[in-house]
Amino acid sequence: MNQSTHASLILVRHGLSTWNFENRFTGWTDVGLIEKGIEEARRAGRILCQQGYSVNIAYTSMLKRAIHTAWLILTEMDRMWVPLECSWRLNERHYGALQGLNKKETAERHGEEQVHVWRRSYSVRPPALSHDDPRHPRFDPRYAHLDPRVLPASESLFDTLVRCLPAWQDRIALDLRMGRHVLVAAHGNSLRALVKNAGRHLGRRDSSGGNPHRRTRGLHV
Repeated sequence: MNQSTHASLILVRHGLSTWNFENRFTGWTDVGLIEKGIEEARRAGRILCQQGYSVNIAYTSMLKRAIHTAWLILTEMDRMWVPLECSWRLNERHYGALQGLNKKETAERHGEEQVHVWRRSYSVRPPALSHDDPRHPRFDPRYAHLDPRVLPASESLFDTLVRCLPAWQDRIALDLRMGRHVLVAAHGNSLRALVKNAGRHLGRRDSSGGNPHRRTRGLHV
């Protein structure tokens, strides 16, 4: 494989976090990795090295479980020097007032069918945070540079797709067209949104505007 003529899109979900382990709705809550999650991220980096992948640029969210995962992967690949961009658009889906609640206990309280709708319906949002809830992202300094009107109090899967679209169109797709090897360390729902947006791009197997010597390959670790 000639790395100079093949762009790569590498998608990696963050390692196991404290709230994953506790079976809680996490969303935009900024929880860290547990030891198992740290080892998962390191293992992903080792796999990428073993399979001959390289990275020119990396993207992640504004949440430390994804940022830490990106750091660990780049460390294992000996690519700590590549640019790493943190974007709120790659954050996990915002689960609104469900954030912090145990998933099993929530299903027992509201019914499994209702929780399934909140989690899997394409257009239904979970109960929203109130505007003055201290957990609302408008109170978080990491989002102080954004118009508060764009910050969600809850999101459907469709909302997440729309939020992630500019990250794909304006940044990642452009890097691929330039033949770069792109790592994205993010979250389950934001990665699904990227896959949906990237489907036609990767399906063509050509990000070069017709250049047969520059193709895109993808890997989901």
